[in-house]
Amino acid sequence: MKKILLLLMFISALPTMAQEKNEELYITADQVLQRASQQYKYMMTLLSDDRFPKTYHSENDTFETSDSGWWCSGFYPGVLLYLNEDHPDDELKKEADRVMTLLSKEQFNKGTHDLGFMMYCSFGNAERLNPSEEYEEILMNSARSLASRFNETVGCIRSWDSRNDDFLVIIDNMMNLELLFWATEHSGDSTYYDIAVRHADVTMENHFRADNSSYHVLNYDVNTGKVREKKTAQGFADASAWARGQAWGLYGYTVMYRATGQQKYLDQAVKIADFILNHPDLPADKVPYWDFDAPDIPDALRDSSAGAIMASALLELKDYVKKRKAKKYAATAAEILVTLTTGEYIASPRTNGGFLLKHGVGHIPQNSEVDVPLTYGDYYLVEALLRYKSDRAKTQSDR
Repeated sequence: MKKILLLLMFISALPTMAQEKNEELYITADQVLQRASQQYKYMMTLLSDDRFPKTYHSENDTFETSDSGWWCSGFYPGVLLYLNEDHPDDELKKEADRVMTLLSKEQFNKGTHDLGFMMYCSFGNAERLNPSEEYEEILMNSARSLASRFNETVGCIRSWDSRNDDFLVIIDNMMNLELLFWATEHSGDSTYYDIAVRHADVTMENHFRADNSSYHVLNYDVNTGKVREKKTAQGFADASAWARGQAWGLYGYTVMYRATGQQKYLDQAVKIADFILNHPDLPADKVPYWDFDAPDIPDALRDSSAGAIMASALLELKDYVKKRKAKKYAATAAEILVTLTTGEYIASPRTNGGFLLKHGVGHIPQNSEVDVPLTYGDYYLVEALLRYKSDRAKTQSDR
């Protein structure tokens, strides 16, 4: 009888324990966002006027930058805008405006599929926070440039340019479709919507394996639309599950459901989420190894950027599913954020080149950006923390 009473007391205490953990994470989230603002103000002192932050190499104290044409150029102003949204700061807003002026010329760049990352994470957020005709024109031109890479025969937007009859499409490209949905909503022209849907459908049909993991790169025959190769570029092997690729798919199909309301996209997002969350090699703290099939697990590097993307995606996906799954997705996102906001992953003040998040993994096969900070890691971590704070505020107001 005594054991039963103790068990009942423990069960009754669970909601309180969960509330306490949520409160702790909320406080931590605020502290980390404040640290992010401090870090980015420090980064501003290191950045040349015409450059964008790329990464930082601690072993030789090298701050690496890029021009505006690099696929990550939109994340820096995106982080600044998110931080200013959370806690208004004229210095951050002024810097975001400055670099977006540099970035604006990329609206006409038809040589990249990454205009969603580059222009929607920057000007998309700027338009959301402070609508203007200037932002709208830039976003529409960006959508036109992105749409120019769509091939009707293949049914996809070309990712990397290639020679001969190859037509390469990477899972990352799912992240650029949100810009097209905005363009249709803004202009009333369904062309952009139709391209996004077609790309997502063809990707869903061809990119995913029976276990709901994703290949990284597909090579289509541009003349017939048939798949020639299924392979990887940044993962461990062609048949492996590259962690950030799984995160891109999860986030991308969650956005597809939000934009279209079509059940098949929600089903796909859930399948990807369940592959990730039920994988036997997902660590207990939920920050994934850089590849789920890396040969040196459990000694393989973690990818903090993949964890941040997953957390942000799960915090949206939970709002679209039934209660049981919603609780699981919310709890997993919180676990990821708890891990990523520890000293193991969050940089000390005025270190890490001004980046917030440590231990990102870019391209191990090419030994590029390995165990370093990454701009997209920062962007999606800040986004996830803001989503967590927003959810908590809604919960508090509903009580």
